[in-house]
Amino acid sequence: MAIIVRMPEIATGTDSAGIAGWLVAVGEEVAVGQPLVEIETEKATVEFEAESAGTLAGTLLAPGTSASVGTPIAVLADAGESLEAALAAAGVGGEADPAPAAAPAPAAPAAAAPAAAAPAAAEAREPGARVFVSPLVRKLARERGLDLSAVRGTGPGGRIVRRDIEALGAAEHAAGTAPAPAAAAAPGAAVPAAAAPAPVAAGSAVAGSAVGGSAVAGSAVAGSAAFEDVPHTGMRRAIARRLTESKSTVPHFYLVAHCRVDALLALRAQIIETTGTRVSVNDLVVKAVGAALRDVPEANAIWTDEATRRFTGVDISVAVSVPGGLLTPVVRGVERLSVGELGAAIRDLAERARAGKLRQQELEGGSFSVSNLGMTGTSEFAAILNPPQSGILAVGAAEPRPVVETDGSLGVATMMTVTLSADHRVLDGVLAAEWLAAFTKRIEQPLSLLV
Repeated sequence: MAIIVRMPEIATGTDSAGIAGWLVAVGEEVAVGQPLVEIETEKATVEFEAESAGTLAGTLLAPGTSASVGTPIAVLADAGESLEAALAAAGVGGEADPAPAAAPAPAAPAAAAPAAAAPAAAEAREPGARVFVSPLVRKLARERGLDLSAVRGTGPGGRIVRRDIEALGAAEHAAGTAPAPAAAAAPGAAVPAAAAPAPVAAGSAVAGSAVGGSAVAGSAVAGSAAFEDVPHTGMRRAIARRLTESKSTVPHFYLVAHCRVDALLALRAQIIETTGTRVSVNDLVVKAVGAALRDVPEANAIWTDEATRRFTGVDISVAVSVPGGLLTPVVRGVERLSVGELGAAIRDLAERARAGKLRQQELEGGSFSVSNLGMTGTSEFAAILNPPQSGILAVGAAEPRPVVETDGSLGVATMMTVTLSADHRVLDGVLAAEWLAAFTKRIEQPLSLLV
């Protein structure tokens, strides 16, 4: 019996996504859990794994196209079923794309061009040649007024990816040229020249503002400062929507603790010296968060419309800064991982997050997040919850501070301030305080993290 593969909901609240590229060709067998297609959303490109086994009979969406969640995107043939029969049973017949992997091969590398030339520019394509572009890149190009017909894609099969248009935009800026306007002017409106606007000195009159990547004339404001409008990317819009939803619908409250981390730093140095294992302070913090969730299991929960859902395992999201925004991949089974294994898992997720290679399930689930700005020198901050998770720990820098010792004397210790943001629907004040005390104890007695 034919199996219809539908556009998945990659992240909570996502109502549509695009096909970045197919990872399996028509006629190839597919196993459960095998990466089938790259799905592109506003925030990331992730690999979607097959949920059923079969043979790929045909694809219903080509790379560069998008559709709403739940839309059929491919058909799998069951064991012993012909590809044609599977397509017919699915009701698509000859509508399926017979050759999803038939994207044009990338052109051979050209000779080195002058620095001012666009790195992604290529020879003109043959008339009617198909341009493979992801939905996000197409949107960015439209916002910035970039012409994609002269861009050679460096992605799989010659697909134009974000780095190509970033390189094109940077080259045009360096050359002193401006992209063509993204949209035609309204009938009867004066059309400005295609040259880039001259820079406006601070304190001089401003003639207009940039909207959607094109200059829009406006009334001059005497004495105003120069400015530039940077069009919103899909990722920034998604972040804005999710965080606004979180702050407006989830009752946040905050608790602060100051942890003494001298013993933690000494343990880290000893682990590195004796085993050669790469261990960061953040690895130990995430391990302590997982241990505290085991110490106070009532805190390892999320809110649903029907019930408070408590978890038996510990899955923790780790905030990762990526170009243009932030992703929070989930580390599974933190309570089962050694510190070394946990560090390796976090590094792997962070590297693939920045490369746009995360899988769908790696962005889903978890009851808790860790956001660490200590490496930037930030002493203290509060983070916004990542729904449906009920807690997020904001971690500041470890720095020397004066402390009062137990005997009343004044000393200096390395201290780290952490702020717990909690969902009051799940965590009451006392419960949140118990969890934060358990975390502090784990941090200040770090040998407990190794057993």
